[in-house]
Amino acid sequence: MKKILSITCLILLSFTTISNASIVGNWRTESGETANISSCDDSYCIKLTTGTYQGKQIGKVKESKDKYIGTVTDPEEDKTYSGSATVTGSSLKLKGCALKIFCKTQTWTKM
Repeated sequence: MKKILSITCLILLSFTTISNASIVGNWRTESGETANISSCDDSYCIKLTTGTYQGKQIGKVKESKDKYIGTVTDPEEDKTYSGSATVTGSSLKLKGCALKIFCKTQTWTKM
């Protein structure tokens, strides 16, 4: 019984580690640019690494249960919105909202 519990705990810890780290890396945006998500302080910063707005930070999120919550910036309009992100496999679904009712969603693919 102890062995089964130990294996179960190990699997759960491994899953938690994988899901925590899965947002980190390079992502292909819907417009075809590359965004890099990396750890910064106690959050994750989202920065464009290609395209017109290369080098611009376009978001900062913190892990919260099964998703990430923070802010996202539309680099074209330079407006910042409350946002969230959810990682599922190699997809990252980003949602930005103004006044919590006007929302836009994008899905990025891990590179």
